[in-house]
Amino acid sequence: MDQTDRDIINGLHGGLAICERPYLEAAQRLGLSEDELLTRLVALLAQGTLTRVGPLYQIERMGGAFTLAALHASAENYERVAQCVNALPQVAHNYARDHELNMWFVIATETPGEIEEVIAQIERETGCSVFNFPKSREYFVELRLKA
Repeated sequence: MDQTDRDIINGLHGGLAICERPYLEAAQRLGLSEDELLTRLVALLAQGTLTRVGPLYQIERMGGAFTLAALHASAENYERVAQCVNALPQVAHNYARDHELNMWFVIATETPGEIEEVIAQIERETGCSVFNFPKSREYFVELRLKA
């Protein structure tokens, strides 16, 4: 990463403007052309330096729900179980952990009632018990890393 890439990451960390051309507005703020900003963002994503550029929603305000869930998959079935879990469009993230509950994932649904439906589907398809860990309180922690 060069200094311009660092400036882009730091400059976009607080979000994009809500306007017709948010990348143009951000580029102008950073002293770049819109094309250069977009080209650099594509490169940062392709390199894995960034994993996504996009909004974060408070899904509950839109009528939806999300939860953190976990299960135990035996070593011999781990890949099969992971494929079943990852095949569901409601599964947003999936992480392997060195713990009795060795697969953790986030379920995001359009309605709160769908959470239990997705959990039941995972249990049917995998034969594994799913543990649901819904949030009990929300915290806002803004992490800003200056490069």
